[in-house]
Amino acid sequence: MTSSSLDLAALEGIEAEFMYRYETDTPKATREQLGIKTTRIGGGVALSVRNDPTKFWSKALGFGFEGPVTDELIAELIAFYRSNQATHAVVQIAPDVLPADWDKIVADHGLRPGSGINKLVARVDELQFGSSDLRIDEAGPEHAEEWATVALTAFGMPWEGLGDMMMAAVSRGELRTFAAWDEDRMVAVGALLVQGPFASLNTGATLPEYRGRGAQSALIAARAKAAAAAGSEWMVSETGETGSSLNNMRRAGMRSLYVRRNWLWAA
Repeated sequence: MTSSSLDLAALEGIEAEFMYRYETDTPKATREQLGIKTTRIGGGVALSVRNDPTKFWSKALGFGFEGPVTDELIAELIAFYRSNQATHAVVQIAPDVLPADWDKIVADHGLRPGSGINKLVARVDELQFGSSDLRIDEAGPEHAEEWATVALTAFGMPWEGLGDMMMAAVSRGELRTFAAWDEDRMVAVGALLVQGPFASLNTGATLPEYRGRGAQSALIAARAKAAAAAGSEWMVSETGETGSSLNNMRRAGMRSLYVRRNWLWAA
């Protein structure tokens, strides 16, 4: 399996879309509190969260498919972040669409290389389903606060501001949310976005004291079944270059397609 054998634009685009929806569907008061500004540029999305204490949510991705990655595009992205008085951002571009003069563009705009992100993919019908002694089910609007609390706690992110944004995710029509319970206590979460033949596994997180009990493997299985029922053929996800999340996905049969570098910008 190679990137040339798949629709690379769809693989990057579905990730850009679920990130875009997290931030644009956030309640207005929370958007103002966090200083959220979003836009679509050059076929991708640019997301700025000026008051984000985690420095995670300000990123630009999904570029190089509706037009080339150019010096002008990067300049437009940086101008967008400056217009929101942002102090930082992460630019994420698939390696296959980086231009020949990328090193010069990086130097001219003061970008720095950061960590890498694995893009993983598998056919839905080839995934190997894991199990857990925890109860796995879809989480509805009545679980919104608990789902958001578990996600933020497991990711080590604060509740203030971000809690309302994460709660809104549970109520979205297309972004489906799942969870694992130990009796009546929610202990792990995950989300799924389906776009035609592609489905995105995202927001997988488990409380520290419940790691090692198969929660994420079982949540991958539940979301894969939901994706198959919706008619998707491919499962897509992203995670770091190492770690338990990568191991869980590989055990499920997902394969690394490429590593995408994080390019860091600071005002």
